[in-house]
Amino acid sequence: MAHNSPMISIPKKSTEEVDWTTPIRSAISHSYGEDPDNYATECANLQRCRQDAVKGAGSDMTARDLLYKYFGQLELLELRFAEIRVNFPWRDAFTNKLITQTSIAYEKASIIFQIAATHSAIAASQNRSDPEGLKRAFYYFRTCAGMLTYINDNFLHAPSTDLSREVIKFLVGIIFAQATEVFFEKCTDEKKGNALVAKIASQTAFMYTSLSEEVKEFMGKGIFDRNWVSLLQIKGKYFTSVAQYYRALADSAAGKHGDALVRFTVAEAAAKEANRSASSFSNIFVTQMSPSLPPDAGSAILDLTKAHLALCTDKKNEAQRENDLIYNAVLPAAEALPQIDKATIATPITIQEVYAAPEVQKVIGPDMFVRLIPLSVHESASVYSEEKAKLVRGEVEKADNAEVEVKSALESLGVKQGLARFKAIAEGGVGGEEEVPLEVRQWREDIGIMEERESVERLMVQLTKLKETVKGELDGISRELETESRDCEAMRVKYEHLWTQEPSGSLTKSFRQELKSHLGSLDAAAQSDQQVVALWDSVKGEIRLLLSPQVEEVFRASTDGAGAGTESLLDLDVTNDAQNEDERAQIVQLVDEIEERLGRLNKIAHERIQVLKDLKEKVQTDDVSHLLLLNRRNPGAENNLFAGELEKFKSYQQRLTATVHHEQVTIQEVSTLWRALKDLAGRGPGAKKWEERERRKKDTIRRFSRARDGYMEVRDGIAKGLQFYNELTELTTILRRNAKSFVSERTVDRERLAAGLETQRRLSQSAAASPPPPPPPRPVQSQPTGLEASFASMNIQNKNGMVSPPAPPQSSWQSAPAPSAPQYPSPPQSQPARSPYPPPPPSAPPSRPSYQSQPSAPALDPYASLNMFNAGSSTFSSPPPNGATSPPPPPRPPQLSQQYPLAPQHTYQPSYSQPQQPQYGQPQQQPYSHPQHQASYPPPPSQPQYGGGYQSSTPAAASPFPPPPPPVPYQSQYASPSPPAQQQQQPGYQYGLPPPPPPQQYGQYSQGYGR
Repeated sequence: MAHNSPMISIPKKSTEEVDWTTPIRSAISHSYGEDPDNYATECANLQRCRQDAVKGAGSDMTARDLLYKYFGQLELLELRFAEIRVNFPWRDAFTNKLITQTSIAYEKASIIFQIAATHSAIAASQNRSDPEGLKRAFYYFRTCAGMLTYINDNFLHAPSTDLSREVIKFLVGIIFAQATEVFFEKCTDEKKGNALVAKIASQTAFMYTSLSEEVKEFMGKGIFDRNWVSLLQIKGKYFTSVAQYYRALADSAAGKHGDALVRFTVAEAAAKEANRSASSFSNIFVTQMSPSLPPDAGSAILDLTKAHLALCTDKKNEAQRENDLIYNAVLPAAEALPQIDKATIATPITIQEVYAAPEVQKVIGPDMFVRLIPLSVHESASVYSEEKAKLVRGEVEKADNAEVEVKSALESLGVKQGLARFKAIAEGGVGGEEEVPLEVRQWREDIGIMEERESVERLMVQLTKLKETVKGELDGISRELETESRDCEAMRVKYEHLWTQEPSGSLTKSFRQELKSHLGSLDAAAQSDQQVVALWDSVKGEIRLLLSPQVEEVFRASTDGAGAGTESLLDLDVTNDAQNEDERAQIVQLVDEIEERLGRLNKIAHERIQVLKDLKEKVQTDDVSHLLLLNRRNPGAENNLFAGELEKFKSYQQRLTATVHHEQVTIQEVSTLWRALKDLAGRGPGAKKWEERERRKKDTIRRFSRARDGYMEVRDGIAKGLQFYNELTELTTILRRNAKSFVSERTVDRERLAAGLETQRRLSQSAAASPPPPPPPRPVQSQPTGLEASFASMNIQNKNGMVSPPAPPQSSWQSAPAPSAPQYPSPPQSQPARSPYPPPPPSAPPSRPSYQSQPSAPALDPYASLNMFNAGSSTFSSPPPNGATSPPPPPRPPQLSQQYPLAPQHTYQPSYSQPQQPQYGQPQQQPYSHPQHQASYPPPPSQPQYGGGYQSSTPAAASPFPPPPPPVPYQSQYASPSPPAQQQQQPGYQYGLPPPPPPQQYGQYSQGYGR
C-alpha cells in the first residue's frame, strides 16, 4: 500500500519588528538599580534572537531550533521582568488581521503557535515510506498537539481567531487524526493483525468524520480553507472503507464468511464514495490556493482511493464466489453487523516534555540575563545550599564515626600488633617480620644523612681549630700589651723624670680585664668540650654499629636467643606431632581469615572515601538557581522543589549507609576469629618463646635509642660550641684591632717624646762645652758666627735686629739651666736629631695624632694626683681646669647592646667554667650575640684627653734642672684662647673596645653550651 496520503499543516502567523532594548533598559535601571549599559550586549542578543525566530525562518529543523531558543529566553525573561510592556504586533494565521498586544503572554502564545505550525509542517513533509520518517511524523504530530493544548490550557481570552479555544481545539483534532493515520500506516507496514489494524482504521475514520461535521460551523466564517473540508470528508469515507475491509479479512480468517462478504460490500461502497469525492477534489485543487497542503494533494488522494477501491472490489468478488460455491453462508444486514472497536493511539507530548530534552536545552543555551538574579532567588538558593551542606555534614560525621569505631575496635583487640606474632607461630619460627624495626631504620637513615652531610669527627676538628685560633689571638694580644708596657717603662728609666708619657697600666686596664674574661671563658669552654668528647667516645661505637650492615645481625641475634631461631615455637613432645600439626593448620586458617577480613575493611573504607568525594563534587556542582527562577511564581513549590532536588543525593547516602553496615558485620567476624585464635595459639611454649623474643628485641631498641639520644646531644653541644667560638673569635678580633691601635699610637707618641728629649740633651751638651762669645762691636756689623748664627737662622731675634743675651756658661749638662720653655719648644717628631739647635717655631700648630677627633685645649695633668712635682712651677703644661685634682679613669670602650651591660668595679670570674654541671641539649638562655658598637660614647666629665695626657708633666719645685719643653706649646702662644671647661671635656680618642662582659653573661652562655 503506497503511503502517499496528503497531510494538512497549520499555517504560520506573521509579525513585524519589536523593540526589546528600550523597555529592558528601563526595567534594569528601575527594578534592579544597575547600569543598563552593562547589559547592552544581552539586549542586542535578545533582539537578534527574535528576529531570527520569526522573520524569514522556514518550516524545517532550523526554524524549530530558533523558535525553541527564543521561547526559552522569553520564559526566563518573564521571570525577571514580569511587568515589562512591549508592543507585539502579530497577524492572524487564518484571517491575516494585525493585532498588537503589550503582554509577554501574547508573545509567548504566538511563538508556541509558530512552534506547533512548524512541527505540523515537519511531520507532513516526512517520507512515510521510510520507518524513520514514520516515527518522526508521528512524534511531531503529537508534539504539535501538545503545543496547541498548552495554548488552550494557559492562555484565556485570546485576542485573535487563530488562538481562540474553538479553533485550537479543531486544529488539535486534525493533528490527532493525522497522527492516528500515521500509526495506521506503521501497523500496515509491520503486518500487524487485521483486527488491530481494523480498530486503528476505525478510530481514524471516526476522527475524520467528526472533524467533517465540526468544520461546518466554521464554513460561514471563512476561517479554514475549503480544501481542508474536502480532504477531511474524503479521508473520513476512505478510512471507513479501510476499517470494514480489514475487519472483513479478520472475519474471513475467523470463519465468518457471511459477515466478511457483507463487510467487503460495505467497504466497496464507501471506497466508491471516497473515490468520487477524490476525483472531484483533484479536478478543482489548486496548489497556490492551499499552501498548507502538499502540491500533489489532489492526485495523491485520488490514487489512494482508486487503488483501495480496486482492492475492495477484488476481495468482494472473491468472497462472493467462495460463499456461493463453498460456504453458502447467510448474509446478515449491514446494520446488524457488530460495530468495529476503536483504539485511541495518539496522545499529546506536552511542552514540558519537549523542553526537558537535553538537545532542546542545548539549543536554548544559557540564560542571556544570567547576571540579573532577583533577590528572592538568591535567598532561596542560600536556603538550598544550607540544606545541601547539612546533608553533607551528616554523611561525613557518620563516616568519621564509623572509621573511629573500626579503629578503636581493632586497637582494643590488638589485631594488627598481634597478628604477626600468631602468623610467626603458625610458620614455626620467629622470622615473621623484618629484623630491624621501623623506628631503628628511621634513626639509621637520619643519622646517616647527618653524618654524610657533616660528620661529628669533622665538627670536632673544626671546634679544636677555632679554639686554638682564639687562644693564639689572645696570647698575641697579651704579648703586645706586655711589650708596649716594658718599652714605656724602659724609656722612663732612661730619661727618669723627663719622661712624660703616662704609664700603660691604667690605660690598658680595660684591655686586660676583657682579655682575662675571654681567657676565662675559653677555659670554661674547654671543659665543656671535654665533656662533649667524653660523651661522643661513649656512644661512638654504638653509632658506628647502627650505621653498619651488622645492625641486622645484632637484632637477629637478639631475637633468636640461644638457638631459638632454629626451633619451632610449637616444639612439643614427639608423641604430640600430629596434634601440633593440626593446631598449626588451624592457626594458619584463622590468620588467613582475619587478614581477609582486614583487607575487606580497607576496601570498604576506600569505597566510603570515594563515595564521599563523589557526593561532595555532586553537591558542589548542583545549582538550582535556574529552577528557583522558573518556579518563582509558585511560592509554595519551594519546599517541594528542595525535597525533590535533594533526592538526587539519595543514592550516595544509601551507599554510605551500606558501607557502615558492612563494616560492622566485618568487625564482628574479626572479633570472633580473633578470640578463637587467641584461645588456640595463646597457650603452650610457642607463646612463651615469642614473649621472650619481644623482650630481647625491646632491650636492643632501647640500647640504640640511648645511643641516638647521646649522638643528638653531642651534635647539639658541638653546634653550641662552634657558635660560642665563632662569637668569641669576633670579640677577640675586635679586641686585637683595638689593642693594636692603642699600641701603635703609644709607640708613635713614645718615639716623638724620645726624639725631643734627645734633641734637648744635645743642645744642653753643646751649650755647656762652648765658651760664651764676646759681645760684637756696635759700629761694625759683621757676619754673625757661632751660636749667634744659629740663633739668627732660627729667627729668634726681635724686630730691631737685637739678639737675646747669651746664656751663662755651664760646667756640665746636669748643672746648666735649660732654656726657657716659651723660647725653646721641643722640636716636632720629624725634626732631624743631628741638628745642634732647636728649629724655629712653626707658624701653625703641628698636626694632632690620628686618634684625636677635634682640636681642644691640653687635657688635665694625669700625674697631678701623684704629688711628684709642684703644680705651680710647671712651664710646660697648660693650666688645668678649675677643680681638677685627680686623674680621671681610662676611657671605656663602647659597650655592647643589651647583652653586655657594664657592671662597674668588678673583675671577671666567669661561671662558664663549671664542668660539674653539664647541660647538653638544654636551650641556650641568652645567645652570645655579636657586639654592637655605638657611634660615640661621651666619657665622664673629668676624663682626660689622651692627646694631652701623654705630654704634660709637673717637675718638682726644688729640682735644679729646668723642666723639659712641652711637646705642643703653640696652643698657648699662637692659638686662640683656651676653650671653657665644658669644651675641654669633649671626648678624645675612644678605642672602640667592647667592654668586658659581666660574669653572669658568660655564665649564662656556659649553661647553654655545657650540660
